[in-house]
Formats: sequence, structure tokens, C-alpha cells
Amino acid sequence: MVSAKVKETLSKVLFTAAAIICIVAVVTIFVFIVAKSIPALSKIGVFDFIFGDVWRPDKEDVYDQAINGKYGILPMIVGSIFSTVGAIIVGGVLGFFTAVFLARFSSPKVKKIFGTVINLLAGIPSVVYGFFGMYVMIPLFSGISPTADGSGLLVTSLVLGIMILPTVVALSKTSLEAVPQSYYEGARALGARHEQAVFRTVVPAAKSGITASVILGVGRAIGETMAVIMIAGNSPEYPDGLFGSFRTLTANIVLEMGYAGEVQMGALLSTGVILLIFIAIINLLFGLVMSDRKQHGSGRRHLREIKYDFSKAGKVLSWVTAGIVAVVLVLIIGFVFIKGIPHITPQLLFSDYKYGGEPSIGPAIVATLMLIVISILIAVPLGIATAVYLNEYTRRGSRMVKIVRSAIDVLSGIPSIVYGLFGALTFVVWFGNTTSILAGGFTVSIMLLPVVVRSTEESLKSVPDSFREGSLALGAGKVRTIFKVVLPSALPGIFSAIILAVGRVVSETAPLIWTMGSVIQPMPTGFLGGGATLAVALYALSNEYRYMNEAYATACVLMIIVLALNTAAGIIAYRLQRKLQGEKNVKRKKRY
Repeated sequence: MVSAKVKETLSKVLFTAAAIICIVAVVTIFVFIVAKSIPALSKIGVFDFIFGDVWRPDKEDVYDQAINGKYGILPMIVGSIFSTVGAIIVGGVLGFFTAVFLARFSSPKVKKIFGTVINLLAGIPSVVYGFFGMYVMIPLFSGISPTADGSGLLVTSLVLGIMILPTVVALSKTSLEAVPQSYYEGARALGARHEQAVFRTVVPAAKSGITASVILGVGRAIGETMAVIMIAGNSPEYPDGLFGSFRTLTANIVLEMGYAGEVQMGALLSTGVILLIFIAIINLLFGLVMSDRKQHGSGRRHLREIKYDFSKAGKVLSWVTAGIVAVVLVLIIGFVFIKGIPHITPQLLFSDYKYGGEPSIGPAIVATLMLIVISILIAVPLGIATAVYLNEYTRRGSRMVKIVRSAIDVLSGIPSIVYGLFGALTFVVWFGNTTSILAGGFTVSIMLLPVVVRSTEESLKSVPDSFREGSLALGAGKVRTIFKVVLPSALPGIFSAIILAVGRVVSETAPLIWTMGSVIQPMPTGFLGGGATLAVALYALSNEYRYMNEAYATACVLMIIVLALNTAAGIIAYRLQRKLQGEKNVKRKKRY
């Protein structure tokens, strides 16, 4: 029989190993992508690659011969920067004023409803946004576009702006609500009106959090792939006005990876390195902003005399932008449901697909379920074990905690297309050198680690220390306390984390195109076989104009799944709160 001391040691080793895996994953992805890109950069030249303005690859180019193609990515860098700046102008402004409305101008009931709406926006798959931009916004702007259609920088910026809204709103609202109420009350005591106290005292005090939300929005916009592919036009040229066709770095990888030659593949991997550098800079800026916020607190601010008072205009803008965001959500959901529901048929949902026959998403539903099983079985145990290590086995502020948390932050910031590159060149090769559900599951499981770790760690933190102390006082060891007391108490939060992870799996597209398959296939025969998920099936159907009704129906099914997952997560979070606070305390608060 294994002694208690051996169990304690083995458990600590396993929890530590899980945390180390997160670090290894980050290092492996970075080193692998960089190592694979070095031959191409040596052949092309770093300067010519980054500052060259012609992208005309030749798939016959190989490393041991002179190359004929041109591999300059400066137009894609400019396109990525322009579209990101446009997204920040749209999403940053709308998100900031919407956050101010929710934090300081709305009623509690409206805040709760609107918060649910914003969370729904966050859960909508990016391919649905691209679908909406492709078939609603592009035709809407085609009348004023000098080109054949309305695609280009304007529509791309608008769609990306809508996509980053939830990030900006959520973090900005949290920062505004974290400002001490005494700041607001002091401003009112000095004679300021409500809107003056908000915009001249509360908002400046929350400046660092608002800035951090914008930085995170930049990371989301610059790493977006599928929505951009569907609406940008994708010509490897500089953006020529608001309606000129252009291409981003992420789109360049997806569009050409499937048929790339040797040097061309190396150039695409080098594009992934440039993306990683962009994300590293964004994470560094975010870390600097947040560390400054912790160092200086919320900031010492007071009501200052300003020559011009824009607080009234700010109040009006807060109400207007909140209304715009609500209308946008209604338009997106309404468009998809009105167009899709009439075409959801048993044949579409449950029939097998045959090449050349009528389209069916039945195989895509099965492939999605199989992908969920594989990715959850890998990510959830690793994520929970890492969270236990961080919360139960380390000292706060220790170097190991900082390293693991930095690794988790990097994993959460890596663009999905970079995961796709890594998965295509590792897991696809491991599992028979062909796309498979298993390769897609391993790739997505790495992406899910930050979601599971962060959510589980927050749940573990919410368990009172008295629970642990009571268990230890009764003679239970640390491992027994964790498994019999701490984890059961945090179980509702862990279930919520799993649901969020499932929602991420359902929503992903870019990394699965090159690891599972990019076209609708017959019913999967096993985990080593290929298949298209629902999100990939929507992308494939939207590119086949004769299957538009089926594409609308697929988008509707995706939206219903996301809505159901968000609702389930909300219910579990509510029950977690009741469990932690105690039903008697909740009832007592309602009574008084």
C-alpha cells in the first residue's frame, strides 16, 4: 500500500508537470516556428522579406536553387495595421462609451440584460461575423463603392470593430466599477453634475484599465483570420482607399498554405513569426499598463477645472453608442435566424453527405462532437492540474508562478492561425501525415489551456481558506484536502470553464482547416479520419454560392449552440455564487 507521503510527493510532481507542460508548449511553438522559418529568411533575406512590397511566390522555388518568386510582405503588414487601426477607431470608441453607459448611466436591470448581450457578442464565431459582413455589409456599401463590390478596408474595419467590442466593453466596465465610490462622491460634493463627475473624475481614474482593454482589442484584431478572408478582397497589395482590396498577414497564411512550395511554405512560416512578434509587443504593452495600474492603484484624481466641458456630450454619446451596439447585435442575430431557420431540415441535419450530392451538415455535427471529446479530454485535466499547482502549491509572487502565468498569457494571445501552422507541421505529421480529427483535437487542446486554467484558478480562489484549514485540522493530508474539499467546492466553476472551452472549440475555424480538413466530408470513420466542423462547413458553404440557404441554416445552428452554451455557463455561474455565499445568505440579502 502506497504511503501518504509518497502520494503527496507524486501528486505534487504531477501538478508541477502539468504546469511545466504549459511552459513547454509556448517554447515549443515559438522555437518550432522560428526554426522552420530560418531557411526561408536566409534565402529571401530578412530585409527583402519584411520591406519588400511584391508578393508573387513561385511554388517551384526550392532552397538549393535560385528563386524566381518575390516574397515581400510589407503590403500585408500595412494592411494588418490599417485594418487594426480602423477596428480600434470603431470598436474602441463604441466599446468605451458603451462601458461608461453600463457602469454609470444604466439601471441594474438594463446592465444585467446588456451584459448578457455583450457576452453573446463575444461568443459568436468569427466566421459568422465574416458571413454577416459578406452578405449584409458588403452589399450595403456596394452602392457607394467605386469597385465592383463593397469589400475592402471600411467593411473589414467595421466587422473587426464589432468583434473587439466585447473585449473593450468588459474590461473597461470592470475598471470603471473598480474606481472607489469616494472619488465620485467627492466630485459631486464639489458641485459637479453626475456626468461631470463621471467623465472628469471616474474615467481618468480608470484610464489604465481602459487603455489595457484597447491593447487587448488590438491583439484580437491583428490575429483575426476567417472574418478578414471573407470581406477584405485578399489582393496582396497596399490598401487603396476605403474600398480597395487588400490582404492581412493571417489571411496570407490561410490562402496559400494549402498549395505552397518549399520556399513559399517557409515564407508563410516566417509570416507567422512576424505575427508572434506583434503579439509579443502587444502583451508587453499590456503588461506594462497593468503593472503601472497596480503600482499606482486606480490613480489619484480629483475634479479639475477644464476650459471646455464635454461631459454632456459624453453622456449623449454613451446612450447613443449603447443603442448602436444593441442594434448591431439584433441585426446580426436577426439576419442569421430569419435567413436560416426556414432552411433547417432533417435532411440537412441528420443525413450523411455524399460527394456530388445534396449538402448535409450531419457529418460536420459528428466531427464537431468528436473534436470536443478529444480536446476536452486533453485540455481539462492539464488545465485543472495547472490551476491546482498555481493556487495550492506555490507562494504568491514566486518566480515559478510568474513564469507559468506568462506562458498562459502568451498561449492566450497567439493567433489561431499560428496554432494551425504548428498543428499542420507537427500533429498532422505525427498522425499519418494527413489531416485528422485527432490532429485537430491536439491542436485545439493547446488553445483551450488558458481558458481552463484561468477559470479554474478563479474558482479555486473563491473557496474559503477555512475549508482547507478545517480539513487539515481533522488530519487530512494536502492531496486529500484538494480532492475531497477544494475541488468539489470549486466544481460548479470548473463546469463553467468546461462549457466555455466547448464554446471555443465550436467557434474555431482557422486552425482546423489545415489539421482536420477544409471541405465537407462524409461521416467520419474514426478519430484518425478527417472531417469538417460546423464552423468550417459554414465557411465552405458560404464560398459555394449555390448553397446559400444551407449556409444560412448552418450559421443559425452555430448561433443556437453558442447561445445555449452561454446560457448554461450563466446558470452554472449563478449556482456557483449561491453555493459559495450560501442560500440562506442570498435569501437574507434579498429580504433586507
